[in-house]
Amino acid sequence: MAKIGIFYGSTTGNTEKVADLIRQAFGDENADVYNVDVTELADIEKYSYIIFGVSTWGVSDLQDDFEDFMEILEQVDFSGKKVALFGLGDQSTYTDSFVDAMGILYDRLKKKGVKIVGFVPRKGYSFNASMALVKDQLAGLAIDEEFEGNLTGKRVNEWVEMLKKEFV
Repeated sequence: MAKIGIFYGSTTGNTEKVADLIRQAFGDENADVYNVDVTELADIEKYSYIIFGVSTWGVSDLQDDFEDFMEILEQVDFSGKKVALFGLGDQSTYTDSFVDAMGILYDRLKKKGVKIVGFVPRKGYSFNASMALVKDQLAGLAIDEEFEGNLTGKRVNEWVEMLKKEFV
């Protein structure tokens, strides 16, 4: 498998933590992790397999660094690349906008014709609505560190095992 680029935006450190868990699950030698705050176009384009991690703030808002990063994403040539997404959110307090930022990112990438992999069943989550729902599946791995942090490791490991089959 070719090396994987993991790109995240993090304000509180939770999205960074999950990005590191994903890197560890793939093996440190198989993945590189980048903060989108200091990422350039060339950093993204050198990978065939890419993972983007974004958290939702308030109701349907992207994390601040990721908001600025969207301009760089518009310039990326995603031809021949596979992309997976993970999102952090709070499904108890924001039950009507859980991981909406992941859905916003999914929609933007789909408009560019990006091949997105790593969809996760809705089962096991408890929320009313999400922009990240695509035919009753989540557009990627959803993490709720606030209320289900005890499930994060298990969810990450299961998702990475699935991605190892998709990233070929």
